Amino acid sequence: MTSWAPVEYTDVAELRGPLIVVRGVRGVGWDEYASIELETGQRRHGLVLEADRDLAVVQVFEGTAGLRAEGTRVTFAGCPLRIPVGAGWLGRVCDGRGRPLDGGPPVFGTADAAVTGFPLNPTRREPPSEPVLTGVSVIDALTTLVRGQKIAVFSSGGLPHLELAAQIAAQANAGGTPFSVVFAAIGLTHADAATVRDTLEERSAAGELTLLLNLADDPVIERVLTPRLALTVAEHLAFVLGRHVLVVLADMTSYCEALREVSAARGEIPARRAYPGYLYSDLASLYERCGRVPGLPGSVTVLPVLTMPAGDITHPVPDLTGYITEGQILLTRDVPVYPHIDPLSSLSRMMRAGVGPGRTRPEHMDLAAQILAALARARQAAELAEIVGEGALSDTDRRYLAMADAFTRRLLAQRPDEARSLDETFDRAWGVVSVLPRRELSMLSPAALDAGYGEET
Repeated sequence: MTSWAPVEYTDVAELRGPLIVVRGVRGVGWDEYASIELETGQRRHGLVLEADRDLAVVQVFEGTAGLRAEGTRVTFAGCPLRIPVGAGWLGRVCDGRGRPLDGGPPVFGTADAAVTGFPLNPTRREPPSEPVLTGVSVIDALTTLVRGQKIAVFSSGGLPHLELAAQIAAQANAGGTPFSVVFAAIGLTHADAATVRDTLEERSAAGELTLLLNLADDPVIERVLTPRLALTVAEHLAFVLGRHVLVVLADMTSYCEALREVSAARGEIPARRAYPGYLYSDLASLYERCGRVPGLPGSVTVLPVLTMPAGDITHPVPDLTGYITEGQILLTRDVPVYPHIDPLSSLSRMMRAGVGPGRTRPEHMDLAAQILAALARARQAAELAEIVGEGALSDTDRRYLAMADAFTRRLLAQRPDEARSLDETFDRAWGVVSVLPRRELSMLSPAALDAGYGEET
């Protein structure tokens, strides 16, 4: 069989910022991986952003500083970027392209895979059926994550969404089964990156974590690759090595802004708020790489974290994310204590499939529904109290206000370094509902009330 050497192109027509334009190319396509050799023999890397007839526009990861059109050679791989995959990623800290930041050797694997990947066909997915416990009481009790689910964390600027994401990544578990976390930090400042590394150091040392750090001053095209690389690593860990994998993507707003820059460099016609018209399908191509596959071990659970510019939930990034994901966890300044989660605006659509007998507690769904209903009633009572004064409220309404206060103090408020067991979470949840008279707990069965209710004086 004849083996053909890759074709080197030397006709560089233009250098434009981080872009080079190569003339005379044949058979080159979008997202193709490119190798750029300088006159000095130094080698850089890039991706094809645009291919039109015999022209290819390549974004260089390392930038074009020091490049000259004359003497630069460009070779195209004929395929998208591929990375090694395997257990070698566990315990490693790398940049957004997979290069080590921990002083260790390059990551090697038993196989390689294209970082573009493929979303799972919904008809081939197994329904989610087991919980991922985060150690954060308000999430485990009211918006439980389920293996194979995609659920987003929505936050406004200035709230500790990154701190919460790191806490979940550090504490999450799948009840004793093989479990790993892949944390893709996207567009972080150096200070935030250092905080994330410190928080996740113990899990990384245990060989249960892959940390990919893309910093704010790294190339924009690397920011577009980082979540894809993370998901490619996670898919192999899950579907080949049989691990349950939680993928945390933070901050997806930084990813979308990078995608907008790449789209502008391609000369594409902008859509809403200057984002590309394919933003929805691009986000779906990431979020839908989660789930469980019949006949294959493991699962991939995706937790994208994003900030809402100016707190606007109708902004394109949270708006489109909400259409794709199976629920959201909303952080708000109206909640005065960490983790600032608004339980009445948060929802896990897969929760019912992952809780109950044999999974968490038999009364889990009923207890969660009772707490949420009581919080809604307490909110109404608080609004009424603003009009007529708390002294004019009925005794029952005042008990609901007391219950809401107990919820904030006992169940919601939690230190960023505090991991709570499921038993502790349920003890706290029962303590919250026990502030109300037993007659008000109509969503809980008599058997559950006999076992868990203890009326407070």
